[in-house]
Amino acid sequence: MTTVVVVDDHPVFRRGLVGLLTASGHEVVGQARGGLEALAVVAQVKPQVVLMDLSMPDGDGFEATARITAEHPDVAVVVVTLFSDEASVARALRAGAAGYLGKHAEPEHLVAAVEAASAGALWIGTDHGLSRMHE
Repeated sequence: MTTVVVVDDHPVFRRGLVGLLTASGHEVVGQARGGLEALAVVAQVKPQVVLMDLSMPDGDGFEATARITAEHPDVAVVVVTLFSDEASVARALRAGAAGYLGKHAEPEHLVAAVEAASAGALWIGTDHGLSRMHE
C-alpha cells in the first residue's frame, strides 16, 4: 500500500482521486487545495507519493514540486494536470517530478503512475492516454 497526498484546487476532482486511490488499495494520508498548503501537509504526514496539479490559485505546482522534492527526497511527486505541452512536462521533470500525466488519463494509468513512482520509476503519460514507464 502506497501512502499518497492529493493536491488539487478542484474539490470534485480531488475527491475523485481519493476515491480511486482508496479503491485501488492505496492510503490517502492528506489532501491540499494548493501548493503552499501541500508543503505543510507533506511535512506533516510524509507520504510516499504526492499527486500534484500545476495550476492552483495559492501556489504554483512547479514550485511546490521543486520544494517537496528538495526538502523530502524520499517523496515522489506525480503531476496530474490539463497541460500537455512539452515545455510543461520538461519543467515539471526539472522540478523533480517522478511522473506526469494528463487529467484525461485512464484511471488505471493514474494508479500505475502512483505505483511506478513509489517504486522509483518514472511515468510519462501521452496525449492519447497511453503511458510508458522508465526505470
